Amino acid sequence: MSDSTPFEMRFVHLDLKGAPPKVSYLSKVFPLFRALGANGLLIEYEDMFPYEGPLRLLRARYSYSPSEIKEILRLASLNQLEVVPLVQTFGHMEFVLKHAAFAHLREVEPFPNTLNPHEAESLALVGAMIDQILQQHPGAQRLHIGCDEVYYLGEGEASRQWLQQEQNSKAKLCLSHIRAVASHVLARHPNVTPLAWDDMLRDMPEDQLTASGVPQLVEPVLWDYAADLDVPGKVLLMQKYRECGFRQLWAASAFKGASGPSQALTPVEHHLRNHERWLQVAASTPAGSLRGIVLTGWQRHDHFSVLCELLPVGVPSLAACLQLLLHGGFTEDVKLRVENILEGSSVETTDPASEGASSFPGSDILGLVTHFSLHLRSSVDALLERNRYVTGWFSAYHRSRKLIHPVMVQHIRPEALSLLAQWSSLLQRLEAALQLAFYPDAVEEWLEENVHPSLGRLQALLQDLSEAVAPQPPPRGSSWDASQES
Repeated sequence: MSDSTPFEMRFVHLDLKGAPPKVSYLSKVFPLFRALGANGLLIEYEDMFPYEGPLRLLRARYSYSPSEIKEILRLASLNQLEVVPLVQTFGHMEFVLKHAAFAHLREVEPFPNTLNPHEAESLALVGAMIDQILQQHPGAQRLHIGCDEVYYLGEGEASRQWLQQEQNSKAKLCLSHIRAVASHVLARHPNVTPLAWDDMLRDMPEDQLTASGVPQLVEPVLWDYAADLDVPGKVLLMQKYRECGFRQLWAASAFKGASGPSQALTPVEHHLRNHERWLQVAASTPAGSLRGIVLTGWQRHDHFSVLCELLPVGVPSLAACLQLLLHGGFTEDVKLRVENILEGSSVETTDPASEGASSFPGSDILGLVTHFSLHLRSSVDALLERNRYVTGWFSAYHRSRKLIHPVMVQHIRPEALSLLAQWSSLLQRLEAALQLAFYPDAVEEWLEENVHPSLGRLQALLQDLSEAVAPQPPPRGSSWDASQES
């Protein structure tokens, strides 16, 4: 392993607000993370944490149990992976504020994303969440308090009244809440360092940032997932933060989940370019300016959005990005090293479903998801929209009236049945593989979003064919009907 990387800490982000992996799957991938060069985990539990007491209602249906949290921490320790829990405390609070019991703490009444910073109960709520999470993570050195994308801040009634006072501003309002949350962490858990996303801080005046006291309390995590990340701009931002008094800075890249809310396959090249830019940022700043980097792997863009790339699908991208960071670039030698660690899987978007060459944990999911994503819809489209017998003799007009020349059934039905049988067989394999790694609700959601619509179109075609060739009863009162009755 190369010592040339400027990032001493390399955290893999596990976003559990969508398709959270079973602990049995984590037990298989943690050793892989370590082998690839990770030395930490940023675990964003959201509703997968086993909250107790009044917070119990935040639990998802298949949330981890306290014993499973202990097992995750044991597995992480076994693989020398430091665990940093992440709890949202300002923005992205949908999983809390969607519940009627906490809806009165919304900044803007209709929207459950942002917490009202004026209510004392708001700080009590996030304080209780923090305390329960850190109680389950007794050895934690750091806690990430979120605080990104605090949309609609300042638009609630209490905020509007507060902002009418001349000395007040949205920046001051934001900083006061971050300061209050970080102060709670340090007062109750003095050995834990708070981390926070930096996007709400970027455009704040330097004098306000400096005077707020926040730079002495938190370490900002500068996130940017773009393939064309602005290197000089990021260097200037880091300089600004240091001048404001922040003692330690972190970077955050992305290995998946940042290129589209419904993305099914990971665009590896995009993420490699993002990490190359982060290396350029690190090379353009004094040594040690960045404490480490978080490789984010988003599973949803927010609590209510659809699933993006499943974790096993993103593993080759994660592998390539970690190795790029360790070796200072993605040369052919580094690529071969990655493929060797993944036991044969290519880091390029191919169709490995039929290859069977790779055996990293979840490689069967990667292969089948790739095959479905690249070929299912197009194969159904080819039959329904480009097959001359379907378009010429069983169009939407014919289907709605159940009309077809009987001979055309022989040209359409066998191909449709063959296609449905082929995909149904693959679906059984995919469902079995997904069930080993994920809970039933995630399996159901992914299949309903990505598989069932296309298979439903095939099944509907076959149903319409059956109805079109079935003997039609004569209308009541017809001469044929009357002759039968006589």
